[in-house]
Amino acid sequence: MNFLSSLFLSIATFFGFGEPEVIEMETMPVAEEIRLETEVLPVAENDVSDFDIAVEEEEEESASPSSQTQLLPDAVEVEEMSSIDTQESDVTADIKTMIVAGGCFWCVEADLEKVHGVIEVVSGYSGGKTDNPTYKTYGSGGHREVVEVTYDANQVSFEDILIVTMKTTDPTDDDGTFADRGDKYSSAFYYENDEQREIIENLIKEVDEFGPYDKPLAIDVEPRAEFWRAEDSHQDYYKGALTRLKYGYYRNASGRDDLIKKYWGVNDHSSELPWRNEQANNKTYMWSNYQKPNKESLKNQLDELSFKVTQDEGTEKSGSSPLDKNWEDGIYVDILSGEPLFSSKDKFDSGTGWPSFVRPITSNAVTEHEDKKLFTTRIEIRSAIADNHLGHVFTDGPKDSTGLRYCMNGASLRFVPKSEMEAEGYGDFLKYI
Repeated sequence: MNFLSSLFLSIATFFGFGEPEVIEMETMPVAEEIRLETEVLPVAENDVSDFDIAVEEEEEESASPSSQTQLLPDAVEVEEMSSIDTQESDVTADIKTMIVAGGCFWCVEADLEKVHGVIEVVSGYSGGKTDNPTYKTYGSGGHREVVEVTYDANQVSFEDILIVTMKTTDPTDDDGTFADRGDKYSSAFYYENDEQREIIENLIKEVDEFGPYDKPLAIDVEPRAEFWRAEDSHQDYYKGALTRLKYGYYRNASGRDDLIKKYWGVNDHSSELPWRNEQANNKTYMWSNYQKPNKESLKNQLDELSFKVTQDEGTEKSGSSPLDKNWEDGIYVDILSGEPLFSSKDKFDSGTGWPSFVRPITSNAVTEHEDKKLFTTRIEIRSAIADNHLGHVFTDGPKDSTGLRYCMNGASLRFVPKSEMEAEGYGDFLKYI
């Protein structure tokens, strides 16, 4: 009986029939009463919003080879598959932290933890005048709900995290976010120096000019203040065995995902801004009007391996390209046309022996083609302008990013270091590093 009594009490408590004290109750829609404090289980002020369970299951399914056309490696790669290691490269990490606010910190934390290069996201409070704020007192102390993001600057930039935060909240609301009202739920970007402040201000100006929103951004720009970690019950709220369901209902009811879909189409947790790609595509560069020579001319222009790879769809030997272990900042361009293809920011150590990336530098940098040469269906990747064979894309990439592995032949690429990009005409692509 003791076991049954305990079980009944636990179930009753979960659905709000137990002993927890309800505080700060306001008149609001039923959906807004879902946000609970695990320790004392209060109904928080006006918090509502993600059906993250369905979203996560869908993301995992899309990253699984069994859910798509089966993509297998090149013949040489088959021998290397057992050694694939999707861990990050052994290049020295550049660990940094930053603070952002985008309304309910449960949701901001859940979105930013899905960004490639982000190591940890912690919910907390910042910007107020009082010390040691708690969930009950942070609002009266002038604090906001914020998150502190720990990230590897070699993998993701300060601006990238700002963009993802902006895209996954309502940055046009100056007095809260969705049903959560008050400045403590408003959006804010925090800076530590003049350089970061300039990045924030330029981004806001750019989005106001080119972005999809109906109103100008209302993101507060403030110097970074002390960060106070929230109670343990608020950390990884979307992952908890019990809180996961509550979080899913809360987020779905808030309208956060509906707004993301309205303005961005899909919540892909990427830092891409579509107008940047359009501007880059519309601008005339030295490679824009590239005309590919005939094969005989290319034989004289390229070394034997590069010709075999790019023109005869060959595959270089695993581990033979120095670009596989190159971790310098810069971009990878087509060996013939010079068109930008991949960024060092998106490169990772796949353990296969071929240079690997989680995405192209822009959405239009490469083209995809069905390849059935090895008695199976693979997706071949070619450069968009020069139409050179580069490699293939597979679905065994890092799951905390796109889940894709663009497995490229180093013989088809040329690396341009960041320090030389401006001089070589790639200045507009520095923002992708």
